[in-house]
Amino acid sequence: QVQLVESGGGLVQAGGSLRLSCAASGGTFSTYAMAWFRQAPGKERDFVAAINWSGGMTPYSDSVKGRFTISRDNAKNTVYLQMNSLKLEDTALYYCAAGRLLRSTDREYNYWGQGTQVTVSS
Repeated sequence: QVQLVESGGGLVQAGGSLRLSCAASGGTFSTYAMAWFRQAPGKERDFVAAINWSGGMTPYSDSVKGRFTISRDNAKNTVYLQMNSLKLEDTALYYCAAGRLLRSTDREYNYWGQGTQVTVSS
């Protein structure tokens, strides 16, 4: 069983930056694909980015490509999401997820954190 704990969310002005972290425990972190999803109020949960076990594959959603960067440190059992040039529409609850396959659909991920809130203000 893998436990995931997100941190780093907060309130930021449009154009600013935040870095989210997701610390994993209870499993062999380096064997899992990791992903970030987000859910805005009244909307479905959407894929943001994912990273394979080695960090060599990092797909992104079109809405964040070029602004967000996902990375991982297997020695620290942590995955990160660096978010730059934040927009109002990036406001959401951001979830970290772990799964065996690198996918962009949430049903492929077995383990989820509780989420960290990101709010972008004008």
